[in-house]
Amino acid sequence: MFDTLSDRLAATFKGLRGKGRLSEADIDATAREIRIALLEADVALPVVRAFIKSVKERATGAEVSKALNPSQQVIKIVNEELVGILGGETRRLRFAKQSPTVIMLAGLQGAGKTTLAGKLGKWLQGQGHAPLLVACDLQRPNAVNQLSVVAERAGVGVYAPQPGNGVGDPVQVAKDSIEYARTKQHDIVIVDTAGRLGIDQEMMQQAADIRDAVGPDEILFVVDAMIGQDAVNTAEAFRDGVGFDGVVLSKLDGDARGGAALSVAHVTGRQIMFASNGEKLDDFDAFHPDRMASRILGMGDVLSLIEKAEQTFSQEEAAKMASKLASSKGKDFTLDDFLAQMEQVRKMGSISKLLGMLPGMAQMRDQINNIDERDVDRTAAIIKSMTPGERQDPTIINGSRRARIAKGSGVDVSTVKSLVERFFEARKMMSRMAQGGGMPGMPGIPGMGGGPGRQKKQQKQAKGKRRSGNPMKRKAEEQAAAARREQTQAEQAGTAFGLPAGEPGKDFELPDEFKKFMG
Repeated sequence: MFDTLSDRLAATFKGLRGKGRLSEADIDATAREIRIALLEADVALPVVRAFIKSVKERATGAEVSKALNPSQQVIKIVNEELVGILGGETRRLRFAKQSPTVIMLAGLQGAGKTTLAGKLGKWLQGQGHAPLLVACDLQRPNAVNQLSVVAERAGVGVYAPQPGNGVGDPVQVAKDSIEYARTKQHDIVIVDTAGRLGIDQEMMQQAADIRDAVGPDEILFVVDAMIGQDAVNTAEAFRDGVGFDGVVLSKLDGDARGGAALSVAHVTGRQIMFASNGEKLDDFDAFHPDRMASRILGMGDVLSLIEKAEQTFSQEEAAKMASKLASSKGKDFTLDDFLAQMEQVRKMGSISKLLGMLPGMAQMRDQINNIDERDVDRTAAIIKSMTPGERQDPTIINGSRRARIAKGSGVDVSTVKSLVERFFEARKMMSRMAQGGGMPGMPGIPGMGGGPGRQKKQQKQAKGKRRSGNPMKRKAEEQAAAARREQTQAEQAGTAFGLPAGEPGKDFELPDEFKKFMG
């Protein structure tokens, strides 16, 4: 959704690089480009004015003039101001002192409230709660049935005593659901209310009546992030008519310009609490303003990536894989382990979205968007067509075995050969990473190293080293080098992204399948 805005901002900042000092004309030109980028992204005009004013005031002050790198300081200012208009700090749900906690969803018809109720229910269930979805949208055709289906898919409870389709009293259903939740020991009640195609008095009154009947701890206004400025106008009208405590952005994966997401928190004074970025029930998470600002500026979202990995990969499995990769140059790591890693990655979500969270991937957006997710399934089919012996030792796979595997998995022989070769390369790379050798063999990806220039530099440095002619001194140098290697391996073996042991995300093991898409 923010691709166009990200590209415009990146182009603007690129023009500042290499300048030792920014003149007033440079700041004015940068502010003008940022203003155009925000307006083209459909950000509300009052928000743009406040944003540009703050950026210019900070950019013309001592904050930039004394900076060693003015362009980076301007990026830092823009990042901090983006975090500010997105709501500042992350806003958490308020839970009732006495169960159940009541969360009321409101918004226009088509905003995605019913589906979002299921996503929120599943997310809360993952946090250790027992949510109950309540069908209070008794007007839209099949709304009650849709909520029941969504609740079943999410694995959460549902309270739908009325058939809907214009039949039933939503206020009474909401009131009765509280006692039902206490009886069935649900600690959270999520009330799905009716919407309209536009703001009208009947909808406002019904929402106000439900609010008064259940006294919700949180009223969340669901906004379709694709409808632009009308989302802000609707949010303001609902805030003044009924009131709400937080905003939920739905359809954040769409191709609209995203101005509503950047405007609604600043205009309404209510923070964005959750965001839905896909059709699956797992495509939902808490909204972090700092992480969203980082994504917009093309700096990735490594924290969210690590959180997803820690939820998927167990510490025991991560330690097991790390030991296999660190021993015998990774030869203990088999195709069975490779397949298990791939399946774990699939549980984390879309490969494209995961790669998009890495810093510097904005310039590879086209390649990432063209990734065929079915390649992972084809790779799994090839591995599953092998015998246990072939998975344990792929070196025994000869021409006749490749032909049999290709026939069993429905692919060409060359595809099988390519997979085996890619596996050996990936195993070598992961082995070096587990032993503290960084991320080699990945040219063209910013920050990853492994390019030809880096390799030549390392070779040149290695060639330039000289051993001492004094036997005692040479022995001391060798012992010191061995101690440094052991310390490096002890600190980095089994960790992810080069983080030292003990840092957050230490149990995250970068899956081997990433090699296929990155290399």
